[in-house]
Amino acid sequence: MARTKKRGANPEGKMSLGQHLVELRKRLTRAGLSILLGAVAGWFIADPVWTLLQEPITRVAEAYGREAQLVFPTITSSFDLKMQIAIYVGIFVSSPVWLYQIFAFIVPGLTRREKGYTFGFFFTAVPLFIAGCAAGWYVLPNIVTLLSGFAPEDTASLFLAKEYLHFVVKLMLAIGIGFVLPVFLVILNFMGVVSARGLLSGWRWAILLITLFTAIATPAADVFSMFLLAVPMVALYFLAVGVAYWHDRVAARKLKKLETELGEPSTA
Repeated sequence: MARTKKRGANPEGKMSLGQHLVELRKRLTRAGLSILLGAVAGWFIADPVWTLLQEPITRVAEAYGREAQLVFPTITSSFDLKMQIAIYVGIFVSSPVWLYQIFAFIVPGLTRREKGYTFGFFFTAVPLFIAGCAAGWYVLPNIVTLLSGFAPEDTASLFLAKEYLHFVVKLMLAIGIGFVLPVFLVILNFMGVVSARGLLSGWRWAILLITLFTAIATPAADVFSMFLLAVPMVALYFLAVGVAYWHDRVAARKLKKLETELGEPSTA
């Protein structure tokens, strides 16, 4: 009988392992299709996107007064590059869809009332992801210019187009995901996995990990760019701690009220 019971008929919202795997497959399929459709659109705007991506290389030529250009070492390099740009554009454009699929998969772990916060999480994560990508794009010219400055004088800087694209995308994606991580901390708190006290007690480790993350995401001696990314991420972490504290207090107040109504002493 339990196998024929639909998920909507389950008042507690519990799912078996098989149901979780089916749900995961459904969410991954939807996320993949959204990226594929975004990549199709990205193919048609790949050329103007590539023009924007070349701007930091132009700054290198202006800063050091030497030749700096992107090169395509093989016959198929230009085609491969356009395909990759289309896929990356698809990932960025479809970010609202696949972020929602992640949240929708996590939702069954929340109570009915907490499920009402799902859209709040979603509409917070998407702007933060976009803001993180924008922050990566903002510091990109400084990083490219600084790293290129180590080349000896009277030399030309020739960048492989494929490697340069991967460098840019990894930087933007890493920072975009880093900006979204505090939202997942709040979700874990709502699910009862971690408490606000636990998050706050680990603030030193959090700052250390954020600093290391920004140092890796900005592979240069550009301390300004590193701290420009680290400061908002630290602020978002403590904001997540504040939201978790608010949720824990509300949950504790409700538990105490329920125990009072049932006439049972509180064990908290």
